Amino acid sequence: QVQLVESGGGLVQPGGSLRLSCAASGFTFSSYAMSWVRQAPGRGLEWVSDVDSGGSPYYADSVKGRFTISRDNAKNTVYLQMTSLKPEDTGVYYCAATPYVVAGTDFLPISEYDYWGQGTQVTVSS
Repeated sequence: QVQLVESGGGLVQPGGSLRLSCAASGFTFSSYAMSWVRQAPGRGLEWVSDVDSGGSPYYADSVKGRFTISRDNAKNTVYLQMTSLKPEDTGVYYCAATPYVVAGTDFLPISEYDYWGQGTQVTVSS
């Protein structure tokens, strides 16, 4: 059974940090590029970051310099380290897996992702 399970979300004050994890099972994780996508209340999906199957990271301008994506193929897990968090980072964060080459500038068409997690809530507020 294929699963992507996110964890690590929560409530944090502006300027704080969180580390999100996405644990994968049921597919060949190392062959997939992984994306983090978020959805703020009342808004559409926003691409946050990709890591390709070779480990190369890509970031949206809005998070560049503050977020770090990484993957551990031995643990079938992708991480998103978030620092200097801002209220506008609030939203539900989803991880997704794609067998395609990521563009590194936006997320791919939804149909090109094979698997999605259930999401984890991040709230940045004082």
